[in-house]
Amino acid sequence: DPQSSEAFRRLTAPFMLRRLKSDKSIIADLPGKISTDLFTTLTPEQAALYQKTLQTILQRIRTLDEKIRDSAPEARGDLRASRSGAVLQLITSLKQICNSPSQYLGTDAPVPDSGKGAALLETLERCREAGRRTLIFTQYREMGERLQRWIRAAAGESIDFLHGGLSAARRQEMIDRFQGDRSVHAMILSLKAGGTGLNLTAASAVIHYDLWWNPAVEAQATDRAYRIGQRRDVVVYRFITAGTFEERINEMLEKKRTLASLTVAAGEAWIGDLPTRELEKLLSLSGPGGSASC
Repeated sequence: DPQSSEAFRRLTAPFMLRRLKSDKSIIADLPGKISTDLFTTLTPEQAALYQKTLQTILQRIRTLDEKIRDSAPEARGDLRASRSGAVLQLITSLKQICNSPSQYLGTDAPVPDSGKGAALLETLERCREAGRRTLIFTQYREMGERLQRWIRAAAGESIDFLHGGLSAARRQEMIDRFQGDRSVHAMILSLKAGGTGLNLTAASAVIHYDLWWNPAVEAQATDRAYRIGQRRDVVVYRFITAGTFEERINEMLEKKRTLASLTVAAGEAWIGDLPTRELEKLLSLSGPGGSASC
């Protein structure tokens, strides 16, 4: 609602000063930023696993819906909490399947087993040929470790992975190496450990391997490279699996981006409260490899 958004802006304006990097009167020498949504496709194995997982957990959610409807009012709170937990488990499972079936299954994959994995290696090679050094963000430590192995096998290059399990000294060592050693072409970072507070302006390319569906958090991660001290334009690649819930959530956020820029949401937690019919429509496969009516 544009009127409500404007009322909200007027209400908060006396208490908030927004400093936008797009305002050249504030930061005149900051180069440009180009963001691209890079759509990948599911492999047949991914699509089958996606469908099976979706139907299994949706059935569990439908059962909880029936229990909520038939239960006494005092018991509904716990059941609703269980339903929200099942929905978030479903989102996490589908996101992991889009990343790599081996991540979801907990198996080993010496080479990329997903559309995203193949796209990552291709994008990294293009960035390297263009003389761009790259930051790669993922939410998951186990996914970052897979990316390390895939890049090492494909390019023969061992790259660092900065995550929350490292000591402060080890993190600083990785940062100094990336900033100071031009032979280092890429670094992987977990979103929570590397999303704020770091200066990594040696990079002029950023890859978001998986998205947390929070524009503010995503921008903070990109700003490790796109900040004062950056001398090149920064290219940002957002990996989205076509025909899946990732594409639909991205479309929803694009429509709501004006409001989203005024508020800070907590990842994908809001999905947990969607009605089951809307949830199924949001998460079902569409296009090649899937059916919107699954």
